[in-house]
Amino acid sequence: MFSFASLLLLAAAVNASVLTLHSPRFSVTSSGGPHLRSEPISLVHKTPEPVTLSPTDMLKLTFQVIDADSGKGVQPQQTFLRFYDEESGEEGIQPIRVTSGGKAKFELNMAKVPPSLPATSKAALKVSLIIGTPNYSPFKISLFDLFLPPSHPVTPHPDEASFHPLPFIEHTFRPEPTQPPRPISAFFVGLVLSPWIVLLGLWVQISPRVPRLFSAKILPFTATLGAFEVLLLWYWVDLKLGEVLLYGGILGVVMLFSGKYALASISERRLGSQK
Repeated sequence: MFSFASLLLLAAAVNASVLTLHSPRFSVTSSGGPHLRSEPISLVHKTPEPVTLSPTDMLKLTFQVIDADSGKGVQPQQTFLRFYDEESGEEGIQPIRVTSGGKAKFELNMAKVPPSLPATSKAALKVSLIIGTPNYSPFKISLFDLFLPPSHPVTPHPDEASFHPLPFIEHTFRPEPTQPPRPISAFFVGLVLSPWIVLLGLWVQISPRVPRLFSAKILPFTATLGAFEVLLLWYWVDLKLGEVLLYGGILGVVMLFSGKYALASISERRLGSQK
């Protein structure tokens, strides 16, 4: 279902005036001046014989844009020549200046080729004329096939290689470390625990007495020592070094005051026993 705006656009397209060309003609001249070729351009079909230019030739194109009904000259807003290479798919658009009376003239000098033309090879360029202006239907006509001298190869930029894709990087990782045999692991575990076994054996022989180790005044210091051991074990399992330093600093402050308090209580007990 068409909207109201679509219907308006369709009605405007139907009622739009038609453009046409008056006396379209092209000519090819050499550097010396004589005309090598000069022909009118048909609005019905494309020029059958291609146009060939040498490095010293010049192509001239003249025409007048007129209203098909009144025959008066029209100055369109947009007038372009399109040069299209079917093999490479590249195209070049060259604007053309049109006077208020609709007259236009275009010159292609092979001694000074405009940069808008695509790079040429042995294939022909399809040349077409495109005209557009308000209140008129778009106008497009195929003019002729154009053979130009092949373009010079492009000099590679010194940094061109830097923009090419690099070879794919394949990472080679070391294989996963294998676990040693269980007897060897058990031997080293026993080697690590052997000092504790020796220490416990010596403690059993001397039977040390620590009657006040878990008293109310010394227990905070003992608990802080145990907390340090737990912190080191936690660091070995999960914690990072920064976290260990943070928690260790907090425990160090607690240990400082609890140790001072524990030593003070032991000193008071010894002084009291001497009296």
